[in-house]
Amino acid sequence: MSKTSELQARKAAAVANGVGTKGIYAVKAENSEIWDVDGRRFIDFAAGIAVLNTGHRHPKVMAAVAQQAEAFAHTCFHVVSYESYVRLAERLNTLAPGDFPKKSIFLTSGAEALENAVKIARYHTKRSAVIAFSGGFHGRTLMTLALTGKVMPYKKGFGPFPAEIYHAEFPLPYRGVSVERALADLDRLFHGDVDPKSVAAIVIEPVQGEGGFNVAPYEFLRALRKICDEHGIVLVADEVQGGIARTGKMFSIEHSGVTPDLITVAKGLGGGLPLSGVTGRASIMDSAHAGGLGGTYGGNPLSIAAAHAVLDVIESEGLCARATRVGQRMRSHLESLAKEIPAIGDVRGLGAMVAFEMVKDPKSKEPDAAVTAAIVAAAEKRGLILLSCGTDANVVRLLAPLTIPDAVLEEGLGILSASVKDACGVESARAVA
Repeated sequence: MSKTSELQARKAAAVANGVGTKGIYAVKAENSEIWDVDGRRFIDFAAGIAVLNTGHRHPKVMAAVAQQAEAFAHTCFHVVSYESYVRLAERLNTLAPGDFPKKSIFLTSGAEALENAVKIARYHTKRSAVIAFSGGFHGRTLMTLALTGKVMPYKKGFGPFPAEIYHAEFPLPYRGVSVERALADLDRLFHGDVDPKSVAAIVIEPVQGEGGFNVAPYEFLRALRKICDEHGIVLVADEVQGGIARTGKMFSIEHSGVTPDLITVAKGLGGGLPLSGVTGRASIMDSAHAGGLGGTYGGNPLSIAAAHAVLDVIESEGLCARATRVGQRMRSHLESLAKEIPAIGDVRGLGAMVAFEMVKDPKSKEPDAAVTAAIVAAAEKRGLILLSCGTDANVVRLLAPLTIPDAVLEEGLGILSASVKDACGVESARAVA
């Protein structure tokens, strides 16, 4: 029995079934590569679900954490504070878009950031309703599950969810949902379900993550900004997956020129350590009373130290520009592959947040979840870690670390092509592999 098989058996006996895993057990990781307990090498096109934008164990991140660990690991910022937390808030306030005073808070997970963004918006507006979008993913707590617009595997069986959460259509040009149609659906909500003057916040991912890497048209984001301004609604940009240089800018919404009121961050900010935050207009962020926001582990000093190093690396290594180049290479490769494989219905993304959608027929565009799963499985056998996504589970997403060496990127894309061809029954895949 392999070590992997042994661990799988132990996991089945000891870990709750609801914790899904791929079945890879790591013993070592470096930049864009992982080695498992059986000595197998994998190229990582998942990056811990967009957490490792600076790669596994970036030397500067590891050094910053080690240095902080020599001083202290935890005090709870509410009990005994520390300068590094304040300085990170200052840095994010400066980096976030908007020519107005900003403030920040730090938490632990992306879901916690979204929860707090909703709390802040409700406190500020004295309203309770929140609008999110179909296909969006905002976390696994009850509030963020309510905001999430994808049932499987997230929402099924976990209700009831908090009240006064409404969903409007997200514009999906490939699926025939135009900006006009999406705005009309929002208007339908305002006329049939919720008074806009009762809405505290509109929450949107400028690039949907779990929903399938759908990029919100800039025209749509501009329209949301106008609607929020008209009705006094707080516009919240969920940058948990799309932020921290992943799309070629620090925050994905910057591509549109739209300035949100609040931004939620997590994943890439901590460089592998758990850290999240909310950054936004000081007038909104200051609404809640002292003690109303926070948490025991929010802004843990080790994670804060890692975040400072992450921001330093993004600047010193030009990772925003690198994300653009990596993404261009990924898209170019996939678009060429799509000419050979008609089942690739759409290639999309922003920066190094790239995905392709698999369909049974390019005309009907019927989603093909089975072949998508087969691609992910074939890639894993060849030593490439991929993730699927999409409300119909028919999208493959590419989330390589932004620090991935060109040679490793090309190797991974070669494995990807072979895996797609294999899953789609193209004979040449064996030669490519």
